[in-house]
Amino acid sequence: MHTLQKMALVSAGAVAGAILSLSITAMADKEPASTTLPLTELRTFTEVFGRIKQDYVEPVEDKKLITEAINGMLSGLDPHSSYLDPDAFKELREGTQGEFGGLGIEIGAEDGLIKVIAPIEDTPAFRAGMKSGDLIVKIDDVSVRGLSINEAVKRMRGKPGTKVTLTLARKGESKPLVVPLTRAVIKTKSVKFKMVEPDYGYVRITQFQEHTTENLAQALEALYKENAKPLKGLVLDLRDDPGGLLNSAVGVSAAFLPKDALVVYTDGRAPDAKMRLTAAPANYMRDQSKTDYFRNTPAAVKTVPVVVLVNSGTASASEIVAGALQDHKRALVVGVKTFGKGSVQSVLPLGNQGGIKLTTARYYTPNGRSIQATGIAPDVVVEEATLTAAASSAGPSLRIREADLEHHLSNPNGDKDGKSEKTDKADKAPVTPAKARDDKGDKNKDDDKSANPRDPNPKTDHQLNQALTILKVQQILPGGAAASKAADTPVAK
Repeated sequence: MHTLQKMALVSAGAVAGAILSLSITAMADKEPASTTLPLTELRTFTEVFGRIKQDYVEPVEDKKLITEAINGMLSGLDPHSSYLDPDAFKELREGTQGEFGGLGIEIGAEDGLIKVIAPIEDTPAFRAGMKSGDLIVKIDDVSVRGLSINEAVKRMRGKPGTKVTLTLARKGESKPLVVPLTRAVIKTKSVKFKMVEPDYGYVRITQFQEHTTENLAQALEALYKENAKPLKGLVLDLRDDPGGLLNSAVGVSAAFLPKDALVVYTDGRAPDAKMRLTAAPANYMRDQSKTDYFRNTPAAVKTVPVVVLVNSGTASASEIVAGALQDHKRALVVGVKTFGKGSVQSVLPLGNQGGIKLTTARYYTPNGRSIQATGIAPDVVVEEATLTAAASSAGPSLRIREADLEHHLSNPNGDKDGKSEKTDKADKAPVTPAKARDDKGDKNKDDDKSANPRDPNPKTDHQLNQALTILKVQQILPGGAAASKAADTPVAK
């Protein structure tokens, strides 16, 4: 764990007003890399700098030119490396605790525009109906083309109660969508839970924050107390979870895995970017002086059948959890292929000048799989629900993944075009489709609707319904079932 104290390890994408959850620590004790300076290129840089200062149509401050050069140097590496000015660095610290002012969307760069990876639940963006795959064209009257992620984040964040208008381009819409929003204090609950049926529990993790592991332990204790007997199955919902803290992902995995089981390992050029993180308190307890979060968790949690729900918005830290439980055959992964962000970012402070968020490693699942630009392939492919006959003919929804982002890192396993053999197999596996339904003939349609689309309701959530069906089928299989047998064979019901 001493390595984690040196590095700020993050497995989340850039976020606007929502969820850049990081651990930030100084690295003053780390020796700078010894390299020969590229003198020719530096002369060219100096000449360009001088030309701008002398000939540009308007005077430009030195600070602005240097800052923009740093921004360009980092953003050109990959979609997740960036420069953080002092204000952005401060906001990053606030984001770790899950409370700050903003809109509530996780974003990425795409073709010079800003693309929505996922809206965060219970935020202004979520309530306004923003969707994964939306392209942000304008922020107020400012075109986003050419803006860095940090600049876009800065424009969307702000004092709660102030207003901002986003202009969106959405697939299937002939005209841009103008969405007025009011910034709010984003207090994101990272763990939500409920008994969806007798003996069957549901836990949703919306993001991986400082207290996620602790909150998960409390949720599991509450579910077992409410049911008054061991659960027959548990659904762990990681859909549209854009990631967060690496040690929280280790903690969530540790809730279900044997002690000291390998959760994830990382590999990078620097010695302290090479780590093996196991399901041990030293790897997920942020305060080592405290007692293990899971000290009161029922022992049955380690053996209860688990289904992990994923979709294209499942990214980074949430992919670590899905991959670890899948590799250990501890759970069945159900849904569609995940986002595919398999890189780790370190936040390196620069004194009082902010800091940089730099990709320093790739992470690997326990079986040595890199999901970078490929994603986690589900064991059971279940598309998201199509509730009406008209909608069912409209074709698949737009899905954005890591492989769609400019300058994304390649997969070190040599997978071609962002696909692995396992992914290809899963894409061709039997798919459990949602049944088309004529709303006019459905007398119970009003009863089935939820105010919040993410409220766990098996009547309206096809993937959740199928997850529960799989758990019930496991109960009647010889030997109780186990995911270890089913995990190798996609099924359709």
